[in-house]
Amino acid sequence: MSDSEEITEFGSMVERLEKGEVPIKNIERELICPICKELFTHPLILPCQHSVCHKCVKELLLLNHEDSFSTDAGSECSNPGSPRSRVPSPSMERLDRLVRSGSVSSPGWRRSSVTPRVTTFPCPGCQHDIDLGERGISMLFRNFTLESIVERYRQAARAAVAIMCNVCKPPVQEATKSCMDCKASYCNECFKLHHPWGTPKAQHEYVGPTTNFRPKVLMCPEHEMEKVNMYCEVCRRPVCHLCKLGGSHANHKVTSMSSAYKILKEKLSKSIHYLISKEDQVRTQISELEVLIRQTEENGQLAERRANEHFERLFEALQEKKTEMLRSIEQSRNRRLDNFKSQVEEYQGMLENSGLVGYAQEVLKETDQSCFVQTAKQLHVRVHKATESLRTFQPAASPSFDEFFLDTSKEESLLKELSFGGVPDPPMIDLSESRVYNEGLIHWRLPEDTLPTDHHVLEYRKVATEEEEAGQWQMSDRVYGSSTVVCDLDSHCRYAFRVRSCRNTIYSPYSPEVSFHTPPAPVFGFLFNEKCGFSVERLQLSKRRDSVESVAGMTFLLAADRVQTGSYICLDYIIGDTGISHGRHYWAFRVEPSSYMVKVGVASDSKLVEWFHNPRDTSSPRYDHDSGHDSGSEDTCYELSQPFTLITMGMGKLFIPKASSTAAAGDHGNRVLPLPQRIGVCLDYDAGRVFFYDADTMRCLYERQVDCSGTMYPAFGLMGGGAVHLEEFITAKRLSYM
Repeated sequence: MSDSEEITEFGSMVERLEKGEVPIKNIERELICPICKELFTHPLILPCQHSVCHKCVKELLLLNHEDSFSTDAGSECSNPGSPRSRVPSPSMERLDRLVRSGSVSSPGWRRSSVTPRVTTFPCPGCQHDIDLGERGISMLFRNFTLESIVERYRQAARAAVAIMCNVCKPPVQEATKSCMDCKASYCNECFKLHHPWGTPKAQHEYVGPTTNFRPKVLMCPEHEMEKVNMYCEVCRRPVCHLCKLGGSHANHKVTSMSSAYKILKEKLSKSIHYLISKEDQVRTQISELEVLIRQTEENGQLAERRANEHFERLFEALQEKKTEMLRSIEQSRNRRLDNFKSQVEEYQGMLENSGLVGYAQEVLKETDQSCFVQTAKQLHVRVHKATESLRTFQPAASPSFDEFFLDTSKEESLLKELSFGGVPDPPMIDLSESRVYNEGLIHWRLPEDTLPTDHHVLEYRKVATEEEEAGQWQMSDRVYGSSTVVCDLDSHCRYAFRVRSCRNTIYSPYSPEVSFHTPPAPVFGFLFNEKCGFSVERLQLSKRRDSVESVAGMTFLLAADRVQTGSYICLDYIIGDTGISHGRHYWAFRVEPSSYMVKVGVASDSKLVEWFHNPRDTSSPRYDHDSGHDSGSEDTCYELSQPFTLITMGMGKLFIPKASSTAAAGDHGNRVLPLPQRIGVCLDYDAGRVFFYDADTMRCLYERQVDCSGTMYPAFGLMGGGAVHLEEFITAKRLSYM
């Protein structure tokens, strides 16, 4: 089939959908917002190409702002379960303006620390972070195509309810047309009356009755007076010519809108044609899934019945054993009670005027000698026995039932370990806790409802590249915890990891494979140096010397008069306690997103001496190429090889230095990047180059030449509120010797 035929076929599909030949109610799942779980209302297209309701995006931003407000300015929400129920009482338009401008303030706002305006939220569809930038929601396009489909769905759902004319006098007639320019619906008579021939209104575009009026021309959200006429292939969104000339898309590859329309339509047509051609296969697979559903229900019920039968047998055995043992206790108790009662009766006979003693007293009253002797002989024997019993008192039975003590600890342990003999569920590797350098620290977690396992086995291998084939899977020793360390990994390579569990000699399936990129050089271990240039007044160092924080102190207050006269307060520097004089080395760290300004990189010992011996609080930034002041002096000598290289971070952003002094002053789009969660630095001392990486993806963000004529040190400069935390792998070996 040719491309033109495929496009024609795609057009016929759309026409069938519009005419109702394709049941639109069958696509309802595609028309539901992932946040509010309702039909889309004014959907917006996110950079990741997912769509979300306009109102839901604003609510997501408001929820992300909650941590920046005190309880005095908090929203009065009662039901945290639904995003819509958590919308504060002010109007949504005012809240949208607050979110866009970042001018939110309240009595509880903390002015002692600099808190950036939150414009980032996770996409509810793919969980990727969406950064709206300075323009906020206004930089997103409305998804008019999806909006039209939702409206057709609504019309199909309420087919019995007609759209009425908006201008008719009572009785109102049913509308037959809707004007896209007037944004109103008309009956035939009213349409002719309001759109007479020979007037400009006669040229208006009209469609069938609808309540969805969208603009005829799509305008650029960044340049509101410009029409979009190009398509950015990097950002995958329509742009105008101003975006390409000097905006954020200046260095991006763009194509004409007609070309993008043709290419995307061809791709969509081919994809739809492929799906339609596989309709029989899809139906077969649906039938197979339905069979699997029935089998799952039947097998689940069967397994439940079998388990219930096993427990019933256990209950019966326990009940029988319980009855038998309780009967033994009862019989022993009755025998002992009978013995005690007989002994009590015997001793009661020894009391005066009762029993044996009373009988003996009566026998003593006998005066006939022969009769007395006849009776007294036997009576004397009984009295003697009673006397001996009294002298050597011994209970007839023991009141203790220690011999009936029942130890069920072993059985209880067995019952607790009672489990199904099936295949255990596979674990999941935890990306947030795993780190890979020259050695890999891999964490995993078991599913919440899983049963305990005996041990785990981790496997790893090198991922295939264009130059090298994939390596063989290597297996670790048995791991009885939830993490292990993999040693001797090659530098600058990507490794795949997977793990599985074992219970009762039965192994689970493998976890989904995850990959990590090792650093381009061996890990360089160091701690912060508290003896060289460290400002105790403005920097706080952790006890482990692996974190440093910039705080306001008395020095700022004492320098208040100089600040009023325009004097400059420079950066506070701190360096690593170990220098580099040869080879390639890599280290990583985290910068707090709320930091105002932090500079990170490398500097030579000679440059550090110059920085640390300059008078504090009095030097102008014009005389320091790395002052952080955008004066232009830093760019003047940027082409030269300097004995230091630092890049700037702050307010949740990473700023790439200008390539030369001739760079456009307003070209900020390509220089400002979202701040990565972890930053990596690689210094090649012998080659005289330094590289800055996103440590999570090992993507090189920036590189440049550096003069390595002396000993180079990891360098950090902080100003305002901010903090830097060294990665644990960087400090672990050093801390073990402290």
